[in-house]
Formats: sequence, structure tokens, C-alpha cells
Amino acid sequence: MAVNVIGAGLAGSECALQLSKRGIKVNLFEMRPKVSTNAHKTADFAEFVCSNSLGSDDVTNASGLLKKEMTLLGGELIKIVYDSSVPAGGALAIDRTLFSKKVTEKIMADSNINVINEEVLEIPKTPTVIASGPLTSEAFSNAIRDFTQSEHLHFFDAIAPIIEKDSVNFDIAFYANRYDKDAENPAYINCPMDKEQYEKFYNFLINAPRIELKDFEKGAKFFESCLPVEVLASRGVDTLRFGPMKPVGLIDKRTGRENYAVVQLRQDNSAKSLYNLVGFQTNLKWPAQKELLHLIPSLENVNIVRYGVMHRNTFINSPKILNATLQTRKRKDLFFAGQISGTEGYTESIATGLLAGINMARFINEEPLLTLPKETMLGALCSYISNPENDKFQPINSNWGIVSPIELPKKERKNKKLKNELLAKRSIECFNFPL
Repeated sequence: MAVNVIGAGLAGSECALQLSKRGIKVNLFEMRPKVSTNAHKTADFAEFVCSNSLGSDDVTNASGLLKKEMTLLGGELIKIVYDSSVPAGGALAIDRTLFSKKVTEKIMADSNINVINEEVLEIPKTPTVIASGPLTSEAFSNAIRDFTQSEHLHFFDAIAPIIEKDSVNFDIAFYANRYDKDAENPAYINCPMDKEQYEKFYNFLINAPRIELKDFEKGAKFFESCLPVEVLASRGVDTLRFGPMKPVGLIDKRTGRENYAVVQLRQDNSAKSLYNLVGFQTNLKWPAQKELLHLIPSLENVNIVRYGVMHRNTFINSPKILNATLQTRKRKDLFFAGQISGTEGYTESIATGLLAGINMARFINEEPLLTLPKETMLGALCSYISNPENDKFQPINSNWGIVSPIELPKKERKNKKLKNELLAKRSIECFNFPL
């Protein structure tokens, strides 16, 4: 019997590969290109639609630890992430086109995976993993709603513009990593502003026209770590200067000082021809985006290859539906994974797809399902999204606050670095079981 995996995004692709390498046949359903979304640009699998960054790769960072745990669990996509990486200072970023191409090629070459390019309208009656993502089609959303017997929850996500590097004015812009980290290989292009330039930029931004939300979208929330730049700006004139435009640690070697504000550009492809604007997710109308970017010193003649857009993300009320194994309580042969399950972030999507694949394989083979301890980042994440006492649920990404605490001597309790090192060490030591 083949397992149905619905959605060939990050979670679904990882899940399908996990099942395949355990000898289990997979029907992998992907509605694109027949049915598209307002965020996807290609028909490839595992497309990164927002940023091309997966955050920190340091195990003393919550996201970095989750990546390490995926490696310890035998993750497939995390290998391709590293193979597709581009310089990004202390972060792990990828060439999104290369990554999706590699994932697609790996899946299409896998004899255990049967790819079906069709929209799924009903939840299959046979073993199934739903990894349809935050942009699940309306028809399949209705099928999920019928199963869960509850309304879906929603939040908004936004995408930042991408520009051509050749159109950047390097008489003004400069290369540097924050605090001169890896100074020999600076990954970021920095566009500096003085106070007058910043205030002109800010005043245009807070008054710029936005794309109107549909009636049914009004009232949905934004995910805090991916707020549109105009929403951040509305919180105060200096919010951006202490957020995505903070100048701290970025010394312009031509002047020997920090600037009043800085817009950072991060490499988006391995050819180093495309860069995205860090923290500039937006829902501004496209002509306003163009005018806004041209107000940034060094981007006055920039060519925009992709404008920012905003889209509504859908997720289930997972604390009422899932176990920490990602199995549904109502139906033992049905699992959820990825952002539809209430996790947020690329790394988290891949990780839950990995665990769902492992556990579906165990279910098929009549083996005990794997419940990871809350001392691990992935275990803590799955515990959080499946906790039935969580009655005001919102999507969450990896963070130290959800992991079981560790006791430190009183004099060391404020030593955050030591604490995170010990938490990471404890987590890694948990992965000593057969897979």
C-alpha cells in the first residue's frame, strides 16, 4: 500500500523522501502547476517563497539546534540546503532556485515516489500525510475543515522584493558583515542613510498606498517575525532603526563610522546577481514599492525583478487535533506536517516533515511511534503545537522558551551563552536511538 503525501513543499518533500528510504511507496500530490498560488513562482518542489534565509546555523541558537537535530535524524533536505547555500554572514541562506531544482530532481528520480500533479479535493481514506502548506487550496481547505470540525485559523505573511545587483550604486553602497564577522568574505551589501534621508524614506513609507485586503481577510493577524515593513514603521519613527535597518556593527570603511540607518541586501542566488532586501516584506502597491526603493541611497536606479507581496496563511488548530507524534487523534493513519500544522519557518517545516515521515513509516510497519523528548528542540516544538491546554494557539517557530529548562548554579543563571550551550549539548545527547 502506498502512503499519500499531499503537498510537495518543504515538509511534504522531506516526508516523501523519508518514507521512500524506508522502502515505502509514496503517492506525492502537488497541485502546481495546474493550480497555482499568488506566492509561488515555479512548478518546482520545496520552493522558498519568502526569504531565502533559514536563520542561524549555530547550535547555541534555537534554529541552529533544530538543523543539527535534523542531521542527527537523517534529514534529506537539510543536506540539499547545505549544498545550495550562499554566503550570508552568520546565517544559513540558499540559492532558492538551485535548491528547489535539486529537491525536484531527487524526488523525480526516486522509484518509490509517484508524483501526481493534481489538486486533492478530499482527504484519502488510506494512510495520508497532509503537508499542503499555508497556501492550501480552498477546496482542500474545506475537506480539512470537515475533518477537524472547526474553522481554520489564519495569519498573514509577506515577501520582500528582489533586485539586480548590477543596478546598485557602489559609490554609496558597501560590503560588510555586522561586527566585521568573517570580514574577509562580507556577505551583505549595505545601503547607508543619514538622518535626513531616513526621515524622508520613513515619511513616504508610512503614507504609501497598500494593496487592499479582501473582506474575508480583514481581522487576520500578522506573524510577528515576518511583519510587513510598513506595519513595523507604523509603531514609531525609530522602530526600523532598531530593527531591520539598524546600523549597529556596520562600519563604512570609507568613513570609519556607523550610519544613521542601513538597508541590507542579502545574496539570493549562487551567481550573485540577485539580492533581496532584508526585513523588507511588504504589501505596498507595486508603483509605491518602486518609488520607496528609489529613495534608498545607492538604489536610486535599482531594477526590481520581484516585487513584495502579502498572502494569507492557513493553519489548523493543532492542539485540538494532533498528538506530539504529528498523528491526528481522530484517525491513526492520518498525520499533518509543515506550516499547516501550526509551525512557522522553513527549518520547522522541514523538521516536522521529517518526523511525520519517520512516524508514518513506523505506523505502516506497526512499530511504536517516535515521541521526541521536550529536551530537544523538535520534541519541544511538537509538544507545544499538540498541547490541548493551549487554547489561544498561534503558529510558533523554534525558540528556547519551549524547551524543558535546565538548572544552573545561581551565579551562572544570567550566563545566556553557557545556558544555550548546555541546552544544545543535552539535546544532542538525546539522539541515541535507532531510526
